[in-house]
Amino acid sequence: MEDRLREMAEAARTALREAASLDELDQARARYLGRSGVLRDIQQGIRDLAKELRPQVGQLINQTRAELERILEERRQELEAGQAHLRVARDSIDVTLPGRSQPVAGRHPLLATLDDMLEIFLGLGYTIAEGPEVEDNYYGFEALNYPPDHPAMDEQMTFYIADDVLLRSQTSPVQIRVMETQEPPVRVVVPGRCFRRDTVDATHSHTFHQLEGLCVDEGVTFADLKGTLLAFARGMFGPEARVRFRPDFFPFTEPSAEFAVSCFACAGEGCRVCQGSGWMELGGAGMVDPNVLAGVGYDTERYTGFAFGVGIERFAMNRYGIPDMRLLYSGDMRMLRQF
Repeated sequence: MEDRLREMAEAARTALREAASLDELDQARARYLGRSGVLRDIQQGIRDLAKELRPQVGQLINQTRAELERILEERRQELEAGQAHLRVARDSIDVTLPGRSQPVAGRHPLLATLDDMLEIFLGLGYTIAEGPEVEDNYYGFEALNYPPDHPAMDEQMTFYIADDVLLRSQTSPVQIRVMETQEPPVRVVVPGRCFRRDTVDATHSHTFHQLEGLCVDEGVTFADLKGTLLAFARGMFGPEARVRFRPDFFPFTEPSAEFAVSCFACAGEGCRVCQGSGWMELGGAGMVDPNVLAGVGYDTERYTGFAFGVGIERFAMNRYGIPDMRLLYSGDMRMLRQF
């Protein structure tokens, strides 16, 4: 039995000291020191020995158990210390490493374009006005000099919520609201969302954004309108930009014009961007119709004014080379990360 005990003790020492992990150490403990372990089996064999040998063998078993438990505890502390060191090394922060910058969100091309537009007009002395997106028929059409049978008032063109309540198709109703509460001089720009029953495609949407401007004062002429839009175009597209006006019609301006800017991509020579014309249409403009001024109580013999409106999406698409308007509303990060 003593020989067996010595062989077991030597094997146990080796297993405990060479355990590479806490799991292996626990397996070695169970094999040699557990309730069903080898040492327990040897201890139960004492009853088969002669009475005079039992105390000596029992003392030897206890000494072996104490030695193995000491080795077990020493190895456990070594393994736990090694794991703690690895954990600290893994979780530690090397303050000498260069910082890793996080991506910073940029401005959406629509908002970036609008901000630049507003900055130009604020520099020209304009203020910003806003109004409701849900309007009644008076502000949406009647006060803007639309005749009762105008096609824009048809349900196929305008979103109606009720018989006399609609989603505004342009920001022009804000002009009326401003003039009703303010005496001339008036110089405001109106950014906002508009709604029309357009078929959604690469260049149209049922929901879009518009920037409208209004100037009313004594002695305001069409030349002032042209100078204002020229300053605006050069602020957006550079000092070489030119503007062009062609006759058009809008119920709330007379005379009315379509205005365009020389193509920023080809400087007016003709290219794919401007479809060979050398010009890019930007919006509508004109002198405020006297009927509109009279409707808000302005003296039409004393005051004149001009108004203009541009689509912000069109500016953004031309400015950033975006081929499809739907990309502006898609939320596709592959597109938005470019800005």
